[in-house]
Amino acid sequence: MTTRRSGRSYQVRPRPPSTGRPAPVKPRPRTPVTTRLSTPKRATRRRGLPLAIRLILGATVVLLGAVALTAAGGGLGRLAGIVGGSVDAFIDDLTATPSPSPTEAIVSDSPLIAGPADGEPYTNVPNVDLVLTIPSDVVGADDTFVRVYLALPEQSPAPITQIPVGASNQLIVPVTLTEGGNNFTATLLGPGGESEPSPLVTWILDTVPPEIALASPANGATVNRQAVDLVGSTQPRSTLVARNEANSGSTTGIAGADGSFTMALPLQPGTNGISLTATDPAGNSSTTVISVLRGSGVLTAALTSSTFRISVGSLPAAVELTVLVTDPDGRPLEGAAVTFTLSIPGIQVVTSDAVTAGDGRAVFRTTVPPGATPGSGLGTVLVTTPEFGTTSDRTVINVVQ
Repeated sequence: MTTRRSGRSYQVRPRPPSTGRPAPVKPRPRTPVTTRLSTPKRATRRRGLPLAIRLILGATVVLLGAVALTAAGGGLGRLAGIVGGSVDAFIDDLTATPSPSPTEAIVSDSPLIAGPADGEPYTNVPNVDLVLTIPSDVVGADDTFVRVYLALPEQSPAPITQIPVGASNQLIVPVTLTEGGNNFTATLLGPGGESEPSPLVTWILDTVPPEIALASPANGATVNRQAVDLVGSTQPRSTLVARNEANSGSTTGIAGADGSFTMALPLQPGTNGISLTATDPAGNSSTTVISVLRGSGVLTAALTSSTFRISVGSLPAAVELTVLVTDPDGRPLEGAAVTFTLSIPGIQVVTSDAVTAGDGRAVFRTTVPPGATPGSGLGTVLVTTPEFGTTSDRTVINVVQ
């Protein structure tokens, strides 16, 4: 049995050649063309690269080979250069030693400025000490400073001083005030930059004494009462002290938000020298002096009747009693308590209570009924005041036949 050149026998018996069939011809191998790529050499791998980088590099080389097979001859070099540069840059980025990111500097909290100890921003002293509280995390830091700003009315804040924070959490900063409002803030200045400004603290420098405008009494006036009312105006919230040299009496008060005041000061019979002193919130003071004479005037009441003669034949008849009450200075007295009494012959006595109005008057109206007998009747009034005591008056009403 015929065998292969390798000496192994065929598995299928060959058919015997026919007489007219040509003998098989063994084809010759083709000659390789010059454009056919040669067998690629095994790529050498860069030593020391991580596995992930080696895989990415291998995939990039395969892609480059595929592009080279289909690209035109003129664009091949440019394309390979672009892809190669991108791969190199990518590898350099991956293999470069990472550099640490810069640490962001932290800005400290702002310091705090203490307000005036008594809560009163007004002062007449041009030099004051600002007491600052420093955050504990920067106390003793050599590279941190306190910067103080001053803002005057209708002006922007401007730095006036800058000093190290020091070794204590409190810092005393002397400053000079300008007449009027002085608004202070402070910041911390360190490696992290400048902090936000502290809450605003205001000082008001006032060196002008308050003016006193006394509306009453006038200097040299006569007052027919036991006390005099001092009425006037001055700087708002000023403290007032009135003294009477004649009896060593005194009284105090505080001007209102609009500067107005009213104070009562006891008087002594005769001449009374009165001094009135006003001290404003900044500590400035001024004094005015007046003299008043306490007179001998008394409380008075004047009673009148609508009729002084009543006829028995015209009964019933209406009667109206009116009283005018004036204080010792002769001015109408409001709020005085009065009691009217009407006594007519033949009928029961009638009484009525009232209070004087703003014009010092009070009125009692009644009717005299039938049954009154001829004779002299009497209308009376009793006036009572807590300040000026009591007084009374009367009027006669005749009943005729």
